[in-house]
Amino acid sequence: MHGDDLTRLPPDRLRAARQRIGMIFQHFNLLHNRSVADNVAFPLRIAGEPEARIRERVDACLNFVGLSDKASAYPAQLSGGQKQRVAIARALAPEPHLLLADEPTSALDPRTTLSLLDVLADVNRRFGVTIVLVSHEMSVIRRLCHRVSVMEDGHIIERVSLHGGRIPAGSRLAQWLAEFGGGDSNGLEAPAALERELIHV
Repeated sequence: MHGDDLTRLPPDRLRAARQRIGMIFQHFNLLHNRSVADNVAFPLRIAGEPEARIRERVDACLNFVGLSDKASAYPAQLSGGQKQRVAIARALAPEPHLLLADEPTSALDPRTTLSLLDVLADVNRRFGVTIVLVSHEMSVIRRLCHRVSVMEDGHIIERVSLHGGRIPAGSRLAQWLAEFGGGDSNGLEAPAALERELIHV
């Protein structure tokens, strides 16, 4: 990240690097006995940020994901889509440079999935955060990603860039998208240009 091999960093620099990485989980991983605001504040409190800064970031992040009115609610009172928005707000609170998203829409219905993908695209556009997305959902890849790495048995077997809305004909990804995603694999629409690339692994 930023030219550093994370596997070779000394402990102090590795801790600093980890603070620049946000994470969104498949099943939200919210703290059920804490309010929405406290969930978003959690990584900032762990990092020892001052309370004024924590309140500022919590308010800003909840406003960004459209959940300012849920600050005092608890996870059990939220829908699945709302829980994932809280998870996004929590991941954004420390102002990361990189966001890792592990199957972030797999537990959601199709309409909620589209809404969450729009939020992630907005994260990339507005904040310049690079997003690495892990997904098996072809529709998610088609809608959101600009670069794709295909993995098989723990190894990357193909890397594809989506230029001008097209995936190279004959690539494995094009074949899979045609089979599972529908439509013409040679003319898939790529997302509008973003500040930084969204990458699927």
